[in-house]
Formats: sequence, C-alpha cells, structure tokens
Amino acid sequence: MVGEIKARWFNKVSKSIKSHCLAADANLQWLQEQMHPYLSITMHDEAEAIGSLALQLQKLENNKRLVLRDTEKTLILARLNQPGSLYETLKFLREREISYAQFTHSYAPIPDVGKELELQRFEFDRRTAEDIVVEDEVRIPERLQKEIRAALKKRYPRYDFSRFKKELRMLWLNNAEYVRHSPARRVAQCLWIYHQAIAHGGVYFDIESAEEILDKPEYRVMFAAANPPQIDFLEQTMEAFKRLDLGVKRAYCLTIHNGLHPYFLGTFYLGGENKTLLDRDGFLYNELEQELFNTQILSTEMANYQRFVVKGKLAGTDASLVNAFTAFCHTSLAHNQPDRFDYPEVERVFAADLEMTLRLVALFRIRFEPHLPGREDAYQRDLRELKKSIAEYNTGNAYLDGIRKTVFNCCLTFISHTLKSNFFVSAKHALAFRLDPAYLDELGTEFTSDLPPERPFRVTFFFGRHGCGYHIGFSDIARGGWRTVMAKNRDEYITSANTLFRENYVLAHTQHLKNKDIYEGGSKMVVALDAADLNDPETVKRRLYKLQYGFIQAFLDIFITEEGKAKEPRVVDYYGEDEPIELGPDENMHDEMIELIARISEKRGYLLGPGVMSSKQFGINHKEYGVTSTGVIRFAEITLDNLGINPHKDPFSVKITGGPGGDVAGNGLRLLLERSPKVQICLILDGTGALVDPIGADHQALRDVILKSDIDKFNPESLHDGGMMIFRSQTKREGLRELHRKVTRQGNKLLEEWITVDEFYRLFNKLVFDVQADIFIPAGGRPETIHGGNWKQYLSDGKPSSKAIIEGANSFITPDARNHLQAAGVIVMRDASANKCGVISSSYEIIANLLLTEKEFFANKEQYVGDVLEILEKRAADEAKLIFRRHKEFDGTQSYTDISVGLSKEMNEHYARLFDYFQKRPELGKKKLYRNALLAHLPRILRESPRYRQRIGQLPPKYQAAILASEIASSLVYRQDRDAEYELMLNGHLRRNF
Repeated sequence: MVGEIKARWFNKVSKSIKSHCLAADANLQWLQEQMHPYLSITMHDEAEAIGSLALQLQKLENNKRLVLRDTEKTLILARLNQPGSLYETLKFLREREISYAQFTHSYAPIPDVGKELELQRFEFDRRTAEDIVVEDEVRIPERLQKEIRAALKKRYPRYDFSRFKKELRMLWLNNAEYVRHSPARRVAQCLWIYHQAIAHGGVYFDIESAEEILDKPEYRVMFAAANPPQIDFLEQTMEAFKRLDLGVKRAYCLTIHNGLHPYFLGTFYLGGENKTLLDRDGFLYNELEQELFNTQILSTEMANYQRFVVKGKLAGTDASLVNAFTAFCHTSLAHNQPDRFDYPEVERVFAADLEMTLRLVALFRIRFEPHLPGREDAYQRDLRELKKSIAEYNTGNAYLDGIRKTVFNCCLTFISHTLKSNFFVSAKHALAFRLDPAYLDELGTEFTSDLPPERPFRVTFFFGRHGCGYHIGFSDIARGGWRTVMAKNRDEYITSANTLFRENYVLAHTQHLKNKDIYEGGSKMVVALDAADLNDPETVKRRLYKLQYGFIQAFLDIFITEEGKAKEPRVVDYYGEDEPIELGPDENMHDEMIELIARISEKRGYLLGPGVMSSKQFGINHKEYGVTSTGVIRFAEITLDNLGINPHKDPFSVKITGGPGGDVAGNGLRLLLERSPKVQICLILDGTGALVDPIGADHQALRDVILKSDIDKFNPESLHDGGMMIFRSQTKREGLRELHRKVTRQGNKLLEEWITVDEFYRLFNKLVFDVQADIFIPAGGRPETIHGGNWKQYLSDGKPSSKAIIEGANSFITPDARNHLQAAGVIVMRDASANKCGVISSSYEIIANLLLTEKEFFANKEQYVGDVLEILEKRAADEAKLIFRRHKEFDGTQSYTDISVGLSKEMNEHYARLFDYFQKRPELGKKKLYRNALLAHLPRILRESPRYRQRIGQLPPKYQAAILASEIASSLVYRQDRDAEYELMLNGHLRRNF
C-alpha cells in the first residue's frame, strides 16, 4: 500500500516537472518580450536565477514570492506586482544596508496568472571610506573610459570633465561589475547625478524623458542624496512615489562611498502617461521634488509617519513641520516643567487632535508660502480664529485640556514670532526658524523663570531627522561655539532635549559676559543628536556629519542676504537685515566639518564668507598657540600676586583638571612650567585617571606628556614619595569584578594594586575636593562638577583645600557653589573672565579674514599671532587687576564673581549704546579721533602697516561701528577715572547750558 502511494506521488511530481519544463521555454520567451531589454544586462551574471524563474513563473499565482538567489551579498526575488509588494520586501530588509537595488515590472500580465511580474534584485556590499581611499593603481579598460566619456559629452555636456577620471575611479572602486557591464550611458548618468548632487549641496532632483523604447515611452526621475539616512531610506523614497500615485515601472539605485561619506544615486522610471511630470512649474513636479528632498528630514521612526503619512492623512513635508512643532514646544516647555511636558506627551497632543494640528500647519503655510496673494489679511483672520479656538478648547478633561492648550499656544507663539524659515526651500537637509525673542515673554514666567533675566537679540531653532537645536545670540554681531551633544539611547536624547534650551541660553549668556572685550556679542549653538539606534562608530560619525551639514545649510538658507533681505526667493523675510553670526568649534565639531562649513559659507556667499567658522587652516589654532590658556594663566599669576606669592620666583602649588594632552589644561601646564620654575603640580585629573604628588610632579616627566597624551601616559617611576596614580583606562577582570590599576610611591618602592570600580570612583571623585594646593585650575571636566550639594566637601574643618580657583572650564562650578566658596574665603575667578581669551583670539581670526588674503595671512602669520597674544595678555591682566581693585574698593562686600558679572554688564551696556550710536552716525568712523580708537583695537601689524591700515575703510559699516563700540566700551571700564570723568561731564553740561 505504501509503495503504491509513493509511486503515485513520484509520478505526480514527475508530471509537474515535465509540465514546468515544457512551459519554461514559453516563459523565457515571454520574459524576453515583456521585460525591459536592460534585464539581459543587469542580470547578465544570473542566468541560473532567470532559468529558475522561467521554470516557476506560474507558481507566483499561489506563492507570495519566489526566491531566485539568496546569498550573503545578493538577494533576487520574483513577486506579483501589487500594492505593497516592494515595501514588504524593503521592510524585511531594513536591517541590511543595500549597496545596489533594482526592480523591474513586466509590461504585461503573466500568462495564466493575470498580474504583472515584479523582479527585485538587491546587493549588500557597501564600501567603506578605507576601501575608496586606496593608493593602489586602478586599471579601468581604456575602451570603457572612452565610451563613458563620449556618452557624458553627448547627454550631459555641462559635466566638469576635469573630475572624470577621479569620479569614474571612485565608481569603479564601489562597484566594478556595474561599471563593466552597464551601458556607457547608464554609467554616464550615474556620474552626472553624483556630480549634480555635489554641485547642489548634497541633494539633487530632476526629471527627463527616457526615450528608450519608442512604443513604451518612459520618464526618468533622478534623485541623489549625500550621506543618506541609514537602513530604510530606499523604503521611504519608494513610499513617496506611492503616496503621490506615481507607479515606478523600474528603478536602479546605487549607494556608493566617495571616501568621506556615502551617496545614494537613484534613477526611477515612470510610464509615459505621467507627462505632466515634465512641467517644472507644475504641481506634481513640485510635490515629488519636495517629498523626495523631505526624506532627508522626515524620520520614519516618528509616531506621525506610520499613523498619518503612510495613511495619506498628512503630506510628508507637513509631517516634518509637525515634528518641528513638537520638538520646539517640548524644548521650550520641558526645561522648566519636564514631567508635565515631556516629549511623548507633547507628541501625543499633536497626534490627538489632527484637525487643530492641520490648522496650525495651514497658518504657518499662509505666513511663509512665497508669492501668496492676500497673505496678511488671510493670516490675521486665521490667527484670530485659532487664538479663539485654543482659548475655548474643551474636551471635558480639564487636566489634559490644560496641557493641550499650553502646547497649542506655544506652537501659535512659535508661528507668529518666526521671522523667516527655509521650510519652502526645496533642496534642504534640515529646517531653520529665525525667531523674535519676544516670544519668551509671551510664554510667561511659568516657563522662563529658570533662565537668566536678560533677553537675547535672536533665537534660531533648527530641526533635522536625527536631532534639533538652537542658536541663541545676545547681540546683532554675535560669536560663540557650536556644541553637539550625542545621545547614545532614546532616554538620553529626551533628557538632553528636556534641558537643551536652558543649557543653550545659559551658555550663550555666559558667552556674552565673556565677549565684553570684543566687538561680537555672545552666542552659542547647542544641538542634540539622537544616535540611539547606532553602535558602530563610523555610522555615528556619519549621522553627526549629516546633522551638522544639514544645519549649516539651513542656517545659510535664511541668513544669506541681499540688500538686507534673504537672498533665497522661497524665504519670506519679516526681519530684513543682514545678520553677521560667527560660529566656532565646540564639543563634537571635527576638523573636517570645520573646514567644510567654512568652504560652504564662502561658496554660497554668506556675508562673512569662510569667517562664519573659525578655521583650522586660515586661523589661529587654539591648541597650537595656547590662546585660552594664556588668559587663564595670566589670571592665575595676578591672583597669586594678590595672595603675596611671586609666581615667577616663589614656590606655589597647583591642582588642575583636564588632560595634559588637551588644549586648555595642556597649554596651562606648559605655561606654568615655562614661567614658574618653582611651581608644584600636586594634582592632575582627566578622563583617563589621576596623578597626585604631594611635592609636585616631576617637571621633565610632565614635559614628556604635555600636549601629547593624557595623564595615564605619565611615567609612574617619576612619582615622589607619597605620590599616587589611578587609571580609568587600565583595567582587568577578576571573576565578575572589574578592577582598576593604582600605583603608589612609598620611599624607593613603587607599589601596584588593583581596586574595585567603587573604590576607584570614590577616590577619583574626592581628589578635586581633598588635595591641598594654593590654587585650583579646573581646565577640563563636566559642567556643574562642584555644585550646591557638594561644595562643603571642598572645606576641611572650615578651611578650603585651595586659596583660589581660576575657572579655565565653562560652568565647572555652579553659581550657588561659587557664592558659598567665596563666603568661606576662596578667591574665585569665574569662567567668563578667566577663559575669555579663546573667544577674543577667534574674533581676531575674523578680522584677519576680513582684511587679509589667505596668502597674506600665511606670510605674516607668526607676527599676527604674536600681536594677538600680546593683546590677550593685556586683556586678561586689565580685567584681573580691575576685579581685585574693585573688590578692595568695595571692602569685600561684593564677591569676585559678582564684580566679574558687573564688569561684563557695564561693558555690554556701554557697547550696546555706542554700537547703536555709531550705526546711526557712520561718518564718525572717518574722523581721526574715532579712527584712532578703531585702530587701537587691531593687531599691531594691521594698524602700523600702511598697506593694511588703508583697508580698514573696507570693513562693512556694521563692523566698523561694532569695533569702535567695543574698544571704547572696554577702555571706559578698564581705564576708568571716575572723578575726572565726572568733572568732564559736569564741565560739559555747564558749557552747554550756562
């Protein structure tokens, strides 16, 4: 019985095989007739897979998919062409990085099946930067080069042929098989798309007639993106076509690496019925362009993507705007009330009432859509109606309604106080919104009581796919660093975003106090990057660069002006003035990005050119010249003088945080050893460990690591008796315990032991408080290390562990801790005074950029830098001496830090009044007396060289007014003679009136 069943089963299988074999030839013939001719080229190496498809083609009627090839680097699938088939595959593949993708539809339904075939091919062989930056010679057949060059000349004659060999080599290194077997016109097309993406700031979109099959006309959509978002980017791109009801007949998508970062190069073919796509002013063309570019900003992880965008309730561009609304409202409200307005709650508010959300989107669009007739009347009408609707908002749940009304009002304030935005600029990587800071007063003290009372001159909000941030400036011409905070998980990102605005505000305000000696007011840019889903350092770096690149392009979209108005025609500008904003490198700003930002700014025509960012090449390298440390150590020397210690002759002890290989701490140590032969460095603490030496670290052993490495590379053999080193970086495991190395010098012996993690951190965290020294220089470390909860640890039996603290690091000590320590007898020279010289130096970089060519700067660099260092020494000494003088005048009733803040405010008030005065009277700058004041601000080489001095008049009028105001304001304070000034004022008043 079993044998009969077995025989019948095998007979059935045999008939099936014969049947499929008989059909295979017909199926192959059908594939040849009904698939695009390029199939034979793109599948030239997959005869076995196509043979398998020919055998099984009719099986697709009952099977979800046919797997024709599945290896580590290649996947080929056959499916029926039906809604969602491609997305289903892409979702299945979303954890894999695709290097090449192609999908092709048949022109006709499969015989006996009734639906079209969709053939999908994916390759997973992405190259890295190391693969591309190879020195080996690459041999590309001469015949191929000639054919591709000829195709470029014929189809894309505007291509820059000086780049041909370099770019073809890059394409070959990424995918030699593609170059070798694709038609020359296809390779030429790839080179053109890449070339255009670079020329257009990293994104490119265009449509052209394909004209490949006369009886089946097609249109080619070309889309490229630099450093595309990882994983699901292709899926999101295809979803944009689907949402606009544009059926893609076939597509070829390469992701290549150019040695810096990846590029997505896609060509998508649509049927000839979509003729309106060729109308560049048409609705469909513009919608597709905006949606494809919007993939750079709209994250598929956001709640509203799956809930609203995929379901067609929100356009992708509007969803990005809603995400920006959410991020702004969260960061504006949560820093004061984090529990009530955390990110998920604010996100729920916009999702819960889609009608209200769409009304807010519509109001923003009315306010900023270019060339909109009747804008103002429509905007005012809708604004009134929205205000009324929000005021009357009532769902019957008082608590939730209170939250929603607050969020909606915050969003309304955001829209009404935005003065310009790049939302309607098509080719963008991020969104930027320049706000009138008066919105802060509309939010009310409930949400601003934790901020400094002074209001900034401008606030600019940035939003991107993987982060958001602010630039806050306290003056028209403003300067301050760009800091990026990288969150390693989602909770860390939300926590960072909770306090992002307050941190930015406080840093910018502190910078403004610090910038009192220069013509630029203070500003700061702080950005939070969500890197929660990334583990590989290379992809984290790519995302960091993507965010920073997107934000600087968005910055330039709104701040590049022509006759005061935004130059970009799609930016509606309610402000209407030039805005000179100088950025500087800060946390997580790498050299490559610094130079790139400077180049982009110059290329795009920002009024500061490359001066928008302190350049490592055309600038004064802070670490090389120790500009920040120059001020810190000058403050330390004057403080020691006031303690009765001659720093150049007497012995004194120092404890310092920050690595000897770093900028501020490293150069601080270098200057101490150069200027103070008897200095005793008793503590050095950095991220790698700590060194303690009761009589001071050996000077030569210190010189061996200064500006070269961290403290863990200091030679323990050089420790003196009682000295100790602990190492965060040197660990071992003992069972389940992780142990850290500790080395102690006892007499002639060097003892090594291994301590637990708890013991290590207990000791590490106490050293700053316990080690005794004459002065403490925090020149590195996290903000708020000494705060209101731990300042008492700095005292032992009421006596502080140092007589003075010179703050070389920003916000190392909180304001309340400063007050307590000063009440206990510690002299505290706060950050805004002690480490101001770094930003002063950067200011002189901008002056060099404005008045010297790059060639002139390098020819005179050492003299120019020497002049700047001379200015830094003077500025630091002027303030330090004045602080001590004022402290004595006030008989100690005002703290050193209060005096410092008072000086900054006094100088900034003078500056603001003088800047306004000189802007209204530009002719004064040409008068000798005022010109002398302006010249006094400049480095010696500029003011004493006739060649350069005559260029002063070429400075923009706003800069001349600012430099004059700055120099006079600082001299009014530093060189103050109150009795003489009062007498002059009195005499002038009498002469004018009596």
